[in-house]
Amino acid sequence: MEDNALRRGDVDWDEVRQAAFIEAGDAQRPSDTHQAITAALDKLGDGHSELFNPQRAQEMSGDKQVRQPVEGRALPGRVGYLSLPSARGSEKVLQQYVREGRDAVAKADRPNACGWVVDLRRNRGGNMWPMLAVVGPILGDGDVGSFVNADGKKTVWSIEKGSPRLDGDPTGWGTSPPVGGGSAPVAVLTSRSTASSGEAVTVAFRGRRDTRSFGEDTTGVPTGNARHRLSDGAILNLTEVKDADRTGRTYDSPIPPDQPVVDNPGRRGGTDPVLDTATEWLSEQPGCS
Repeated sequence: MEDNALRRGDVDWDEVRQAAFIEAGDAQRPSDTHQAITAALDKLGDGHSELFNPQRAQEMSGDKQVRQPVEGRALPGRVGYLSLPSARGSEKVLQQYVREGRDAVAKADRPNACGWVVDLRRNRGGNMWPMLAVVGPILGDGDVGSFVNADGKKTVWSIEKGSPRLDGDPTGWGTSPPVGGGSAPVAVLTSRSTASSGEAVTVAFRGRRDTRSFGEDTTGVPTGNARHRLSDGAILNLTEVKDADRTGRTYDSPIPPDQPVVDNPGRRGGTDPVLDTATEWLSEQPGCS
């Protein structure tokens, strides 16, 4: 934590270390230290770092993750709609997520969409790379954001042939052809439930030409975590970087939308004011009007 945490400069480490060793003074096995570790994490105040016990750590990387499906459909006016949920689980689960997501994009792109809605309102986070592999063809090729650590060092996210890369290195997902030339207008929908990697996808669209966000402020943890596995199988999920958009602007708090719209989470009466406002804006864009 002292070496890698994003907010390591805000902490009195002598005090934190002393409190942790008192808390764990009678520890007989690794699990006896978990409470002390959690208390130390709380001192960071980043709202994102967390300790997962061995059982939870195993569940998070397993094949039994329950998630919402990636949904794609064509809206009136040749607008493509993509609802992008969280992405968590084993490699097998994430591969399925990407296949399902790219199929959803293809389905929504019939006939050739003039603009896109990317709905992140229920995206609580997880692994950002499968998410970017799905939206990459919509984002278009080029640099789309970066991680910035406490020392100001950047590692760049980019899209190449629809596939995400980190500092130019592939992140493990195949290519996918761009839709709309990768330059069609995009409306991004956010809510207070848009968190973590969901916020990273939000950031990837910030600064993109002909792109506007609608809805509510995000949760407020647009930061990146690194997983450190402990001796008993527990995972220290430590916040080490903050997100930056393609213009270099960094984020570490709730991200406000370009156009605030009060959401209707239960969709009472079938109304969706956020989606309605977004599609109205898209209908005014060249190619969709």
